[in-house]
Amino acid sequence: MNDSGPAISVRNLAKRYGDHVAVAGTTFEVARGEAFGILGPNGAGKTTTLEMIEGLRRPDSGEVEVLGMPVWPDPTPVQRRIGVQLQSTTLFDMLSARELLELFARFYETEDPAGRAQRAIELVGLEGRAQEHADKLSGGQQQRLAIAIALVHDPEVVFLDEPTTGLDPQARHNLWEVISRINRDGGKTVVLTTHYLEEAEHLCDRVAIMDDARVIAQDTPAGLIAGLNADARLAFAVDGHAFDLAGLPAVTRTAETEGRHVLWSSDAQATVLGLLELAKRSGARVDGLSVTGPSLEDVFLDLTGREFRE
Repeated sequence: MNDSGPAISVRNLAKRYGDHVAVAGTTFEVARGEAFGILGPNGAGKTTTLEMIEGLRRPDSGEVEVLGMPVWPDPTPVQRRIGVQLQSTTLFDMLSARELLELFARFYETEDPAGRAQRAIELVGLEGRAQEHADKLSGGQQQRLAIAIALVHDPEVVFLDEPTTGLDPQARHNLWEVISRINRDGGKTVVLTTHYLEEAEHLCDRVAIMDDARVIAQDTPAGLIAGLNADARLAFAVDGHAFDLAGLPAVTRTAETEGRHVLWSSDAQATVLGLLELAKRSGARVDGLSVTGPSLEDVFLDLTGREFRE
């Protein structure tokens, strides 16, 4: 067991079902204390990859080490030191959140199960709902409870499989804060899968982008975006005037969608100044002007030639 190496090391991991290749030769490492995201559309192989690392699904080939220990052929030693929140969690409906956490703490044979349960409740912000039965909690609160269960035995590595899927925007952002707290304040290595681009940019130190069963890129979100050297995007509406927008400074491409003009520019400031000057000369009004830099969606488009599908 090596306590100084990476938290997770994955080498040439592969899984197939008949003719269907679920994961094809995936390789990556996760540093200790890192928040690492596996980003990709549904069906890309994210969950299968995570399950093989967690010791829940045996790979056809390849090697996985977690905390310096091989996961296969016997995943039990690793599973005692990790926490897992699955995509779907079924709990005992007639137990309260606190009772469930104490029960799972006892499964791990921890000392002071009640104290462990209380600390997990506080970490995920469920103090006011600790006495509620699981089936009475909202979707966001149930996800918090599932994460608390993954944390109740104080694991060193936490796996979160699409933790915010199906939540409304407010619940999703609230859960982001919980996940950041686990990583930042708790000092735990966090590995999460997601098909939300914004989520990966917000939460992850580094991301591996998966598509069609393969990892097609790995880096920090900022590094992946900077590697594109991509254009900024301007979107706006103009009240009834026809302009030669392609002739504006630094414009590389134009489009129109749902009554709004979209421009791509290699120098956003020059394009904005040119647009406003053109509108002033023409007596036109520019409404709803927004300027955005390239994003992970642009990275995915550049790598695959198609738009990202959630």
